[in-house]
Amino acid sequence: MFELFALARKDARLLLRDRAGFFFTFLWPVIMAMFFGSIFSGGGDSLGTIDVLVVDEDGSTASRDLLAELEATEELSLEATAEREAALTRVRRGQVAAALIVPEGFEAASANLFDPVTPLVLVAVDPARRAEAGMLSGLLLQAGAQRLQKTFSDTDSLRTEVSGARRDLAVSQLPGMEPVAEFLASFEELLTTNPNSFFAGGAGSDASPFEPLSIETLDVEPAAIEGRPANYFAISFPQGMIWGLLGCTAAFGISLVGERTQGTLTRLRTAPLDSWQILGGKALACFVTSQALVATVLLLGITIFGVRPGSYPLVAVAMVCSGFCFVGIMMLLSVVGKTEQAASGITWAALLLMAMIGGGMIPLFVMPGWMRALSHASPVKWSILAFEGAIWRGYSLQEMLLPCAVLLSVGVLAFALGLRAYRGNTAR
Repeated sequence: MFELFALARKDARLLLRDRAGFFFTFLWPVIMAMFFGSIFSGGGDSLGTIDVLVVDEDGSTASRDLLAELEATEELSLEATAEREAALTRVRRGQVAAALIVPEGFEAASANLFDPVTPLVLVAVDPARRAEAGMLSGLLLQAGAQRLQKTFSDTDSLRTEVSGARRDLAVSQLPGMEPVAEFLASFEELLTTNPNSFFAGGAGSDASPFEPLSIETLDVEPAAIEGRPANYFAISFPQGMIWGLLGCTAAFGISLVGERTQGTLTRLRTAPLDSWQILGGKALACFVTSQALVATVLLLGITIFGVRPGSYPLVAVAMVCSGFCFVGIMMLLSVVGKTEQAASGITWAALLLMAMIGGGMIPLFVMPGWMRALSHASPVKWSILAFEGAIWRGYSLQEMLLPCAVLLSVGVLAFALGLRAYRGNTAR
C-alpha cells in the first residue's frame, strides 16, 4: 500500500512540475468557464444585439416614429445610412446582420387606417444569420403595433379618420357597401359618446383587426439574384473547411515536437541543411496536406450537397491564403511545448480559442460587443470570411484583399517567430 501512495505522489509532483500540464489541468477549465460565462451573460451588454442598417427613403414623421420605437429596443443597434444599395452590399459582405428600408409611401399608407394598403417595410438579412430574421420581424411588428396603439389612443384623430372614411365611401357610391357605412357610423358615434369603451381591453390589443406593418424580405445572395436557388450547405461548409485546417495544423505541429524529442531533428541538423530548410520541408508538407484536405471537403460539398461556388479562382485564393496562415501558426506552436503532451495541450488550446472567438464554434452575433471586437484578432474569422466571400457572398477580387492580406500577414509573422524560437532552442 505504501508503494501505491508513493507512486501516486510521484505522478502528482511530476504534474505540478510540468508547467504546461499544470496550466491545462487546473487553470484552463477556469478560463473556459469564464469565457462561456462572458458570452452567455453578455459581458454587461445585451445578449444577441442585432446590428441593423436603416435606410429611411420616406423621410416622414411616420417613418421617424417607427425608427424611434425600434431604437428604444435593447435588442437592436441601428445605424442610419442614405443609400439602399450600399446597405445591401454591407449585408452581403457580412459586415452587418441586416438592413431595414422604409420605402417612399410609408406615411401615406399609414395615414388612413381603413385603407386596404398596409404600410410596407423592406428587410434584408445576412443569409448566415437567418436565426435573427424572425427576431427582427417580431420587433418590427411590435414597433408597428405600438404606433397603432398611439393612434387608437388619440380618439380625436381616430374619429377624424372614421369621418373621412365615411365621406370617401359615400362619394364612391359603391354598391353593396351599406353594412360598412352603418358600421362606420356606429363606430363614429361610439367614439363621440364613449371613446374609452371600445378600447377597454387596451389600445392596440390583440383584438385589434388592423395589421400594423407588412414586411417584405429582400434577398442579398448573388446566387438568388442570378436565379439559382440558395444552398444552405454553402453557408456551413466554410466552417468544415476551417476545422480541416485546424486539425492539419495540430497534427503537424505535434509531430514536429515528437521529431525533436525523439532526436530526428538532431540527426537532420548534422546534414548540410539550414534551419529554415528543415522547417520549410515540414511547412511544405503541412501546406500541401491542408490544401488537399480543404479541396476534398469542398469537392464533397459540390458533388453531394450541391454547393456551387460563386468563383472557383477566388476559392483557390482563399485556400492558399488560409493554408499559408495556418502553416505559419503551426510552426510557431510547434516550438512552444518541450514535450509532446505539453505541445498537444498548447496547440489545441490555442486553436480552439481561435475558433471560439473567430466564429468557428459560436456564432459571432451571440457574443458581447467586446468579444466581437476581439474576434478581429482571430485568423479563423478572416479565413471563414474569405471562404464565404468566394463561395456564396459574391466577393470581388478587391473585396477579397482585406481577409487575404490579414491571413498572409499572420502567416509570415507566425513563421518568422517560430523560426527564431527554433534557432534559439537549437543554439542552447
